[in-house]
Amino acid sequence: MNEYNLLIETSCVAQKYWQSVPAPWRGELLRIFSNILRDRKFVLAEQIVKDSKKIISEGEGEVQEMIDVCDFAMGLSRQMYGLTMPSERPDHRIQEIWQPIGVVGVISAFNFPMAVWAWNHALAIVCGNSVVWKPSPKAVGCAIMCKQAWDAACDAANLPAHDLLLILNEDIAISNLLAKDKRIALLSATGSTEMGKSLAPQVAQRLGRGLYELGGNNSMIVSQSANLELAKRAIVFSAVGTCGQRCTTLRRLIVHSSIYDELLISIKSAYTKLVIGDPMDRSTLVGPLISFDSLEKMQDVLNICKANNYIVTGGTPIPTLGLGYVNPAIVEVTEQCQLVQEETFAPILYVMKYETLSEAIALQNGVTQGLSSCIFTDNIQEAEIFISAVGSDCGIANVNIGPSGAEIGGAFGGEKETGGGRESGSDAWKAYMRRMTVTVNYGKDLPLAQGVQFDI
Repeated sequence: MNEYNLLIETSCVAQKYWQSVPAPWRGELLRIFSNILRDRKFVLAEQIVKDSKKIISEGEGEVQEMIDVCDFAMGLSRQMYGLTMPSERPDHRIQEIWQPIGVVGVISAFNFPMAVWAWNHALAIVCGNSVVWKPSPKAVGCAIMCKQAWDAACDAANLPAHDLLLILNEDIAISNLLAKDKRIALLSATGSTEMGKSLAPQVAQRLGRGLYELGGNNSMIVSQSANLELAKRAIVFSAVGTCGQRCTTLRRLIVHSSIYDELLISIKSAYTKLVIGDPMDRSTLVGPLISFDSLEKMQDVLNICKANNYIVTGGTPIPTLGLGYVNPAIVEVTEQCQLVQEETFAPILYVMKYETLSEAIALQNGVTQGLSSCIFTDNIQEAEIFISAVGSDCGIANVNIGPSGAEIGGAFGGEKETGGGRESGSDAWKAYMRRMTVTVNYGKDLPLAQGVQFDI
């Protein structure tokens, strides 16, 4: 506890200094940092593979995502615009100013052990805040390497490095401390819905700010007018990438009955050609699950599927390759039962039929999570309906693109039990700041708003 308090106090002091540094200087530090990431790209990607077990191409993509968000934040350092609006009173001006919020707490998960931190860190730093980071216990190596790169950037810029501090204690109680701590102005937490439901009330109890990126149960609708070859490629990557351990992994495939058999045969054929093996081998497409517990959970769910008489293809462990290796599974279901409505963090793809677009959208929206969604169709009317107010209820809705693999330019996040937070691009930076409305009277009189008279 004393060690925790010392760390938070150190971060508070660092933030008081950092908020006075001009924003373009903060952007310059992020430019230096992004160049260090470029220089260390493969070494960092290799560490991601060691910790999260994703394939090397995905590891390199994650480091590139860090570089991209740093470049975005660097540009943002000269574009954190406020508004100026006309006043109803003579000789008055009203404007909005964005100020640093304070210390930002970041809790990250194993599956994107660097990128999710970088989304938060780059924006928090350019906005004038300090960051306290509690990484996943499964990805401590990644956090240490990121801290080393950040410290090197601070050294190169002749700036103190205490605006990023790590909490490497694996005790879950530390997360609760961050949630309850009034010195943490914003808590950004990425993980399961259960984790979010545990932390959010503690943050709300002190009227603190929370930014939550939680569970996803993402779907794809494949219309009878879809380009099936395009859809197949998107389905396979979205369903098996990172061995099904992305928050944006495709978990529910909703296919028009007229093309169901044709598409299912094509997908099953593609699954048989997947290269499963060493994630450092560039020919590998699917590495292992993060742990034996994850493998057991997957097998338990598949056993329930079989007990329900659903058709299960794949899903068998591959012990000859090592711990956690498994064939991705396809499960043909007749309804969106409770099992399908729950997220299993493993490569299980549930496939079901639909007849009308309204039925498909109801299936898409008929789960408690609301992160990512997509439709494959060459019918412009179907596409427009899907992204309209009566369409997908998710934070992300794509047309002819899978649900997984978002760019940093758009704000990332979801609705419902996904948490409602937004990170990365667009105007997500505003979550890391406090808004101040300023009225300036440059006249000689003191008129009151709304014409109120109060003469003394």
